[in-house]
Amino acid sequence: MFKFLRGVVAGSGSGVKDLPYNIGEPYSSSWGSWTHYRGTSKEDGSPVSIFSLSGNNANDGHLAAGRNGMKRLRTVRHPNILSFLNSTEVETLDGSVAKVTIYMVTEPVVPLSEKIKELGLDGKQRDEYYAWGLHQIAKAVSFLNNDCKLVHANVCLASVVVTQTLDWKLHAFDVLSEIDGRSEASTGSMLQYSWLVGVQYKPIELAKSDWATISNSPPWAIDSWGMGCLIFELFSGARLMKTEDLRNTASIPKSLLPDYQRLLSSMPSKRLNTSKLIENSEYFQNKLVDTIQFMEVLSLKDSVEKDTFFRKLPNLAEQLPRQIVLKKILPLLASALEFGSAAAPALTALLKMGSWLPPEEFSLKVLPTVVKLFASNDRAIRVALLQHIDQFGDSLSAQVVDEQVYPHVANGFSDTSAFLRELTLKSMLVLAPKLSQRTISASLLKYLSKLQVDEEPAIRTNTTILLGNIASYLNEGTRKRVLINAFTVRALRDTFSPARGAGIMALCATSSYYDVTEIATRILPCVVVLIIDSDSDVRSKAFQAVDQFLQIVRQYHEKGETGETNMITTIGIPGNSGLLGWAMSNLTLMTKAHEQASLATAGSITSLSSTAANNHSAVDVASTSTTPAPIRTNSSMDPVDQPVPGSPSSTDGWGEVDNEIHEEQDSEKEGWDDLEPLEEPQPSPVLANIQAAQKRPVSLPNPPASHPRAPVTNSQSRSTMNKRRDDDEDLWGSIAAPPPRTTPNRVITAIPRANGPGTSGSSNDDDPWAAIAAPPPTTTVRPLAAGRGRGARPAAPKLGAQRITRSSGS
Repeated sequence: MFKFLRGVVAGSGSGVKDLPYNIGEPYSSSWGSWTHYRGTSKEDGSPVSIFSLSGNNANDGHLAAGRNGMKRLRTVRHPNILSFLNSTEVETLDGSVAKVTIYMVTEPVVPLSEKIKELGLDGKQRDEYYAWGLHQIAKAVSFLNNDCKLVHANVCLASVVVTQTLDWKLHAFDVLSEIDGRSEASTGSMLQYSWLVGVQYKPIELAKSDWATISNSPPWAIDSWGMGCLIFELFSGARLMKTEDLRNTASIPKSLLPDYQRLLSSMPSKRLNTSKLIENSEYFQNKLVDTIQFMEVLSLKDSVEKDTFFRKLPNLAEQLPRQIVLKKILPLLASALEFGSAAAPALTALLKMGSWLPPEEFSLKVLPTVVKLFASNDRAIRVALLQHIDQFGDSLSAQVVDEQVYPHVANGFSDTSAFLRELTLKSMLVLAPKLSQRTISASLLKYLSKLQVDEEPAIRTNTTILLGNIASYLNEGTRKRVLINAFTVRALRDTFSPARGAGIMALCATSSYYDVTEIATRILPCVVVLIIDSDSDVRSKAFQAVDQFLQIVRQYHEKGETGETNMITTIGIPGNSGLLGWAMSNLTLMTKAHEQASLATAGSITSLSSTAANNHSAVDVASTSTTPAPIRTNSSMDPVDQPVPGSPSSTDGWGEVDNEIHEEQDSEKEGWDDLEPLEEPQPSPVLANIQAAQKRPVSLPNPPASHPRAPVTNSQSRSTMNKRRDDDEDLWGSIAAPPPRTTPNRVITAIPRANGPGTSGSSNDDDPWAAIAAPPPTTTVRPLAAGRGRGARPAAPKLGAQRITRSSGS
């Protein structure tokens, strides 16, 4: 029989084109003579339910009742009534006998008896779920009786089905009929199909066919009796066999027992209306029913009620039946967030419920909603997304992150709220691995270069840490251009001690990306200075970093002497493992006033750095190997020549006008190259002497090493004596920074021009800052003349100022 029906729907009989669905396996139970099958759509494969009813001729009573039920189901629409999709009637020949089959297609549902066994609920959770189901069926029955003036006449366990969201729905409308006490003809349909109802489900007046009593009874009398039968079958766990069994109330909950007895009253006029059952019974007042009802009318609630509800929902969800939460409450919550009726705290509940789903279902039911929320303009929603991004970030695909998520997240880099900027920064630890190289170079690094001079010290510190963590996702050219400049020029010279410590840790964690030339000429000179830092934590990290980088250079030296070309293994800092941890985890605790106070005295700086150091997590010092790159004789820039920035929020230290983010430009510069010198407060005398020694070029003696050094005579110039004495006494000459691009003479002669015509050239010998003076600008544009706008016009040879100069010289 089953193969025959499957063949009919699949295309072996007439009328198949009218039913574009495939029949699957049947369920073990169904109402009446109907057979309930699983089915799928031929168009998109979506699940459906297919009910079939067969008869030997077109005038069969079961077929007539089936056509009545199909017509009623098509016209009656309610959230708690089974949704009709399609139907057809097929006539086939089975040998010499004609057979008529009715097919009715509905939304996918499961018989209630089978779903109860599948869920396996017990105790309080079972009672809460039964209460919600009975609440839904009571609403459906009340709608038929009170609003439509219809009588179902066979409410029982078999006439209830369950949807994919675990909602209970009423069906089996074969006996459904109008009832009106003023019209005798109105009972004709019920009289015609009442034989389909089992005797055990019939109330006394219907069993006796007392139509006069039925006509004078309220319209809910018959279906209220049916609700009593449903309650009995539901809690007893067995099918009702005879009417007398309804007297056995041992399994009925005490809070529902009074209403159960009123539903089964022997007098039809005294039976409880199903609408009153919902309103008055204590049994329906539980957490599950209240939660779902609140969600269904969420748009009618005010903001205070929503906020209170969603803050309690995560803890409340743990107390509710897990299957109900995942299949009913979770879809409602996702829909509310997507359409804007839910508040930001609802996202926490959504992600918590989503964590109970398998990864495949999480990607289907939760991720689409989350991705859409990134486009929200609600700042509270954006904050909630960034705070919980670690819970769903791994489930996002690289394409979705690069095209749909990052463009919206990047707006937080420029937000006026420091808290949102910090959250956006931290979210990149999850999103950056899934960004394309184009997005990283053209957008992300530009934002990070701006955040490294942010007014908030915690953001500057965490920007350095982020760069160290995402260094492995940068291409080689970007790493060469960005990392050393970002860590040495900016981080190591930050006025905030945890930022300096973060720079040292980032250098150590990325040590495998630097060749020995960069280590010896660009990294070690900057790190060595910090071994006398005012902060003890910075000093400790600096000593460890110096030891690590010296070990790398020493290994390179030993490998070179033995002629080996194997990879150099980086020696990590003992005790450090894992990714670089965030230096500051709570930006709201740090205000501008606090930072100003911390910068006022060295003691407060030390206090802040100690506090931040306690929040430091372990540093990952790379343990990979690198091949030593050839030594380069010309570097793009010398970080030692860059002075310490006086204010981290200055906008002139990147070489880009006004420090703005120009995403339209095709340039690949992120802001860490072509840096302009920044002014700084005068350093301590000890630090100034060390920096001056580092900046002086190495002076090689002209005579060979075998000749004795010529004694100094009085005829030598004073400048030559000073130069020789400085070279002899320079203990840092062996590690001095490479000479600047401009010659020393140009640096020295630039000073008297800046001092004015009254300054003598001999004052350079007495000036201790002359050796480290900034080089003159390299631009070829001529300076402007005294008059504004006439810089291009050459000076006349016979100006009065020149005649006065010649006369004064005479």
